[in-house]
Amino acid sequence: MSTKATTTPSRFGYASGLACRECGQTYDLGAQHACSECFGPLEVGYDLPPLTRAGIEAGPQNIWRYASLLPVPPDIADTPNTEPGCTRLVRADNLARALGMRALWVKDERGNPTHSFKDRVVAVALAAAVEMGFKVLACPSTGNLANAVAAAAARAGIRSVVLVPADLEPQKILGTAVYGGTLVTVEGSYDDVNRLASELADEHDDWAFVNVNVRPYYAEGSKTIGYEIAEQLGWRLPSQVVVPVASGAQLVKIDKAFRELAELGLTGDPGCRVFGAQATGCAPVAAAFRAGQDVVQPVRPATIAKSLAIGNPADGPYVLDVVRRTGGVVADVTDEQIVAAIQLLAATEGIFGETAVGVTLAVLRKLLDTGQLDPAAETVIINSGDGLKTLDAVASAAPAVTPIRASLQAFAESESLRSREAGAA
Repeated sequence: MSTKATTTPSRFGYASGLACRECGQTYDLGAQHACSECFGPLEVGYDLPPLTRAGIEAGPQNIWRYASLLPVPPDIADTPNTEPGCTRLVRADNLARALGMRALWVKDERGNPTHSFKDRVVAVALAAAVEMGFKVLACPSTGNLANAVAAAAARAGIRSVVLVPADLEPQKILGTAVYGGTLVTVEGSYDDVNRLASELADEHDDWAFVNVNVRPYYAEGSKTIGYEIAEQLGWRLPSQVVVPVASGAQLVKIDKAFRELAELGLTGDPGCRVFGAQATGCAPVAAAFRAGQDVVQPVRPATIAKSLAIGNPADGPYVLDVVRRTGGVVADVTDEQIVAAIQLLAATEGIFGETAVGVTLAVLRKLLDTGQLDPAAETVIINSGDGLKTLDAVASAAPAVTPIRASLQAFAESESLRSREAGAA
């Protein structure tokens, strides 16, 4: 939907309506997520006001500094919410040297309230859901979203209902249960859980399933990652960005953020190449990209990267559109490569990311090796969550540690042994 200047924000800010991403049919703002004409997904459009860098920089130290670019009330910063955002953009010089790159940054989403980027999207979805009169905040989730929904609902004083696959990492299940909402574990994959959530959304009119019936608003929260990258780089865009792909919404919305900033004159033209990263055990978008197809064929996930294990990604076709338009690539990597990349990031930069960043960094390495990613171009990768949530994935890679006596002699002996083993290796 086209943008035009306005000075009269509504309870959804400068959002002006919903538009079908397939046929272009427009709708009023409300609890609708699919086009009644072609069943395509809906997206939020805006009548944006003039914005300045200084005005944004004067805002709160969270995502609400970009409230004018989101479908939220103008006074959203004054409501009880988890206040996510403004996470670190880490210059990864050690990692860049190890990879033979000139300039590499890690957007480190561990600093959000529940330690993943999902706090951003949930905060926007909650704000919209409250305006539309929903009474319960709910979701199907691969883990991080469950944490974020439970926490945001607790902070807002409303009930939460989250559904997750029964084989989810224990850390993520406990990290949801602690907030006291309703937690349901479901036999099957995330796609089975998502199907059940869609049926429940039809049954419960006052339940806002953040990534189902209020998905157009929810997805807009990922734009704030792109806004922050640009602002933290001094209001410019990187040459390349590598983004993990689960549903695909994060990649699509980061690209949307870059284009919006350029349209508003806050950055230069959006010449950033966008790359997508998937695990080989769940790589339907990468497979479609390699085959030159526009249709993403669903798969049954089988990977340690459970936060990316969505076999039928809703935004898969739009990921293909973005990547092809910007000159990027969608690629996939094995579980072994994922674990090695997690360890490399931790050892070089002191950042312990979850399996999703293992996928992202491993794809970066793969594309460097194949010459599809430019080592001389300034690059950003996304670390979408905390490695403490996915400990099982790296447990087998941890070395066995034998205790020593509490004496200088014992310590010296252990140091000598380590030196000999390192020399032998």
